Amino acid sequence: MVDAIERHVDVDAIEMLKEIMEDDFVLLINTFLNDGIERISQIQDAAQSQVADEIRRAAHSFKGSSANIGAHKLQGFCLELENAGASNALDNIPQVISEINSEFETVTQILKTHYL
Repeated sequence: MVDAIERHVDVDAIEMLKEIMEDDFVLLINTFLNDGIERISQIQDAAQSQVADEIRRAAHSFKGSSANIGAHKLQGFCLELENAGASNALDNIPQVISEINSEFETVTQILKTHYL
């Protein structure tokens, strides 16, 4: 079970955050989840507009928050999208956004089930 979870979130990182944040841990998780919805919307809007720098910035922002919460697979997809935006290589953007959406759904389920 833990192995399946660790493919999506760094359990040690989450436990460390839980210890450090104490009573604010639930707020941190909820903020990440709510913010993630907004960041995905920004990514999708940027992709619709086909403005590479907007895609890069939106992905960069979500990459950072994903790293902070220990969602390294999600972070990797965001990095892939950020790099695509930085190099103006927009052909695979829909596929990467689909992977970000899917991974965010998985991370959301894990966080809600095991940490809220």
